[in-house]
Amino acid sequence: MRLTFLQKTLRGLIGVAALAFVWLLLWADYRADQADEQEPAFRAAFELTDHTGVVRTQKDYAGRWMLAFFGFANWSDVCSTTLAEVAAVMDGPAEDAAQVQPLFTTIDPKHDTPSALADFMPSFEAGIVGLTGTPDHFNRTADSFHIFIERVQEAAAPDGYTMGHSSQLFLFDPEDGYLKAWSYGTPGEEIRDDLRGRAA
Repeated sequence: MRLTFLQKTLRGLIGVAALAFVWLLLWADYRADQADEQEPAFRAAFELTDHTGVVRTQKDYAGRWMLAFFGFANWSDVCSTTLAEVAAVMDGPAEDAAQVQPLFTTIDPKHDTPSALADFMPSFEAGIVGLTGTPDHFNRTADSFHIFIERVQEAAAPDGYTMGHSSQLFLFDPEDGYLKAWSYGTPGEEIRDDLRGRAA
């Protein structure tokens, strides 16, 4: 039986549609692969002295998730609240905590020496490492993490100034790649649940 022109046209359109569908599936797979291989916006990079006097870099924490926060020891509001939330994040099963390294980097290295941080950090427990360094080392770290810092004159503060700064908590993957940031005030339980979902 000879096919009519309409039948031939319909078969042709069905063939074209099938090819287009297959192409779309292949393109979706390609885009997914590209997304998986996409480089992070930036990577953690620092060379600073911890609160025990040991020089540390991001390589010391390779293979673990890093929670990084910037602040200074003599501010009892935002910094202490965030560090308390980080401690809540770490207050979980030991096997979960072992996969995460929380880091507190001072933005006021003039006052927050290793010995000053050694007095400050233990009050939060949870294995938080305090980091400080020379102004040059700190400035390079701040540039690497793309954080905002501002020195603010305040007569009642030590040496007549305080510091304004970015208050988010950064998350880096086990290969030092930036993943996300939580805003100030995010509950520790929410952060812990998010981490568990990523590390699973």
